Amino acid sequence: MKKVLALVLISVLVLTSISFVAAQDDLYIPIGDQPDRFHWDGLQEFADKYDLEGQELEIFGPWITVDEEHINAVIDYFEWATGAVVSYSGSDDAESLIKVRVEGGDPPDIYVFPQPGAAADEAAQGLLVPLGEETGNWIRENYAGGDAWASFATLPDENGEDQVFIFPYKQDLKSIVWYVPDNFADAGYEVPKTMEELMALADQMIADGTSPWCLGIESGGATGWPATDWIEDIMLRTQPFEVYEGWVNNTVKFTDPAVIEALNIFGDMVLKEGAVANGVESIATTSFRDAPAGLFTTPPQCYMHRQASFISSNFPEGVEVGVDADFFYFPAYESKDLGEPVLTAGTLFGMFNDTEAARAFIEYLKLPLAHEIWMSRSGMLTAHSGVFLDAYADDILRAQGEILLNASTAGFDASDLMPGAIGTGAFWTGMVDFVNGASAEDVAAEIQAVWDGLE
Repeated sequence: MKKVLALVLISVLVLTSISFVAAQDDLYIPIGDQPDRFHWDGLQEFADKYDLEGQELEIFGPWITVDEEHINAVIDYFEWATGAVVSYSGSDDAESLIKVRVEGGDPPDIYVFPQPGAAADEAAQGLLVPLGEETGNWIRENYAGGDAWASFATLPDENGEDQVFIFPYKQDLKSIVWYVPDNFADAGYEVPKTMEELMALADQMIADGTSPWCLGIESGGATGWPATDWIEDIMLRTQPFEVYEGWVNNTVKFTDPAVIEALNIFGDMVLKEGAVANGVESIATTSFRDAPAGLFTTPPQCYMHRQASFISSNFPEGVEVGVDADFFYFPAYESKDLGEPVLTAGTLFGMFNDTEAARAFIEYLKLPLAHEIWMSRSGMLTAHSGVFLDAYADDILRAQGEILLNASTAGFDASDLMPGAIGTGAFWTGMVDFVNGASAEDVAAEIQAVWDGLE
């Protein structure tokens, strides 16, 4: 009945432009509204395919507070189209709680993994349900960045055979540099388009007597992680993607010349005299949250801050992104011909219980609309190439989304994919040692020794 009503209502909307909000007052955007921002046709086709009236689906994940409201807005359209009853619950301790539930034999139907590495153990134990090679092919054909997203979604099963186990959904963009346009204009600086131009600009800033970079890597027990992002971004810009993947899975060692080169490039950029606000000795003790503050002092203490899209929430009160602060793509080398890669992070859906409703929800996530609803609210970026860019809530999110869509390849945060003893251990502490004066060779050898000890 619901699906027939949808056809009638959409026909009425097309013929008379009459809104039917009252008939769908539980939905965030009335179906058929703003057709240049939302792909309603895909939702109707999906509704025609599935009748799940009365079936229940449990989804568990890390999204709480406002993000929980966003995902529930997305879920509402799935419920409306299928008749299924979906319950989403979130926790800021989801990574620990999911292990308890799985070990207790009570996993949710679907879990939202914070990164692919977190799903690897579950897949290897035969606890996750394969999503099918057709889903992997769909990701390859519909997500920007080449085969990268399908690669992240593919994990070894209990027999060591690669299968698609997780569906990438909400992405974060790490390959950007924040700056204050007025400061650039006052100093006569231009936004660099290549890595060579970026390095030349930084050298010019030092020659002019000011520091190019704001940088802090202190983060409590996670101190060091912001520096690992630098190395990952540089690896993507100096090596083919297969080398990056090999580094993640330890076929390319930390002691490999490619990794040593990336460490030394990072050192050349930020560890030279005058390169960082408050001096090199401040890097390991400055909170990553406080690091961008130097952009906004008078005169500025630094002119650029390489950090992910989320850092704008730590800008001083009153700073308006798009007016007082802006960003540019952390550029690729013109001389290396490796395209325009991006470093990303994000969340991925995995299925623990093979039910009709769970399968249908994974199919629902392939719809542009399932991305556009959250895009139109806040905090959502997607590599789905089929979405309307006008769905983004503001120009800043749209510009970041365009960087994702224009990427030649996407590298998921390497430290999130490596074993915990490395990615959230030796790599972090190794970067602290490096900014405090240890050589690239010594740092790499220490990290690799830890990895070798895991085997």
